Amino acid sequence: MDFNEYQNAAKRTLYGNEQVLTNCALGLAGESGQVVDLVKNYTFRSRKLDRKELIHEMGDVLWYLSQIAEWADIPFEEVAKANIEELNQRYPTGFKKQD
Repeated sequence: MDFNEYQNAAKRTLYGNEQVLTNCALGLAGESGQVVDLVKNYTFRSRKLDRKELIHEMGDVLWYLSQIAEWADIPFEEVAKANIEELNQRYPTGFKKQD
């Protein structure tokens, strides 16, 4: 599935038409926090990193990102391509740790 297919499939579950952007931005922050909590608990509380739960929470983050792009009439693929172009410019030979 490519990014635009995902965005199109995901929008059928978007509810409402008022304050959609605010709802999606707040939802993105909340779901990102869920990912952070999983990593925090793994790193500092010696909990097992639950791969299935991590995939679930990352999927929720992806949904909110795709719907913010949908609201702004931005193809999700364009977001992904722009990000890769920026990374390629910033790190033309890949990321290397500074000595």
